[in-house]
Amino acid sequence: MILARVDGVVVATVGHPSLTGHRSIICQPLDEHGRDEGVPFLAIDPQGAGLHQRVLISTDGSHTRVHVKNPQSPLRNLVLGIVDEKETA
Repeated sequence: MILARVDGVVVATVGHPSLTGHRSIICQPLDEHGRDEGVPFLAIDPQGAGLHQRVLISTDGSHTRVHVKNPQSPLRNLVLGIVDEKETA
């Protein structure tokens, strides 16, 4: 599971058939302090996260393929939830 920030929405006129009807977003992975870590990646977003919201991402490709109902889907990341606020210890 990865904590990430939504940096944009992907709009394409042509794509893999398994992505039809699914919202794809650009996610920037974050470290435990909320700073950018690594390179951005794409994820399917059934939760409807907004721009700059923090989200929890599953990187289990088999879970994503089950969600889109296509075992040949090329995308492996799926938004599982939207983070409401930071927890302080």
